[in-house]
Amino acid sequence: MSPEKNHGSEQPMINKEGQTSGRLLTTGEIARYCDVSTNAVKKWIRSSRLKAFRTPGGHFRVDSRDFKEFLVRHQMPVYDSFFEIEPKRILIVDDEQAVRQTLHDVIQEIEESLEVDQAEDGYEALLKVGDRKPDLLILDLRMPRMDGYEACRRIKSNPETSSTRILAISGFIDNGAEQEILDCGATDWMRKPVQIEEFKKKIEKLLRS
Repeated sequence: MSPEKNHGSEQPMINKEGQTSGRLLTTGEIARYCDVSTNAVKKWIRSSRLKAFRTPGGHFRVDSRDFKEFLVRHQMPVYDSFFEIEPKRILIVDDEQAVRQTLHDVIQEIEESLEVDQAEDGYEALLKVGDRKPDLLILDLRMPRMDGYEACRRIKSNPETSSTRILAISGFIDNGAEQEILDCGATDWMRKPVQIEEFKKKIEKLLRS
């Protein structure tokens, strides 16, 4: 499915971020769509066959409209459903603002098109889960007012929100607590401080499930 070589008619490979007009795609998303390696996608970008820009962190991002034009230009299949997919929604619930922001930034590294919201306690989490119906909830278990255990039970007992996937996190997970966490309805759990690479893997797995 690799496109033919460019003959110099393409636009420069890097556009200013403010010029993007569609959903932002990672090289990994494009590689999976085209059934090629991420290195192949990066070669398309570096050879100016596929327009892209760099994030402040140095990662390539491709406007979905530019990607669609690329597919048409190189006579590759265009699956409209891919371009019509609603972005996945994630809600981070933690009473520490620094933790929320760190997790938010890590998730954006995984995929910039993800919609990430935040809540600082269980009560706010219940309101936002009911209103926005996130695909994934990252839930701290130790919080004031309403802890994560109770919030988890209420979310899972409500038919309208019971399908929400929940990743529970806590710095106070003793022997045997893992089962209590799962009994409350959590899909998976992690200890604090969160290990970034493991966190990314769990997020990707939960979003695919």
